[in-house]
Amino acid sequence: MWQAIKSVLAAFLGVQKDERRREDFRSKRPGTFIVAGVIVGAAFVLLVAFVAMMAAR
Repeated sequence: MWQAIKSVLAAFLGVQKDERRREDFRSKRPGTFIVAGVIVGAAFVLLVAFVAMMAAR
């Protein structure tokens, strides 16, 4: 799962190499990346909400 999270983070930042992306989808199930994407996306939204709340104080 850690490898999937690292791949999702690289994809979110736009720095993942095409070769690595192809390797990920050849070797892993898509569900792993979907779950990792939801987790990383939710963490990002929560982080932005937290920073906005702190800035509004």
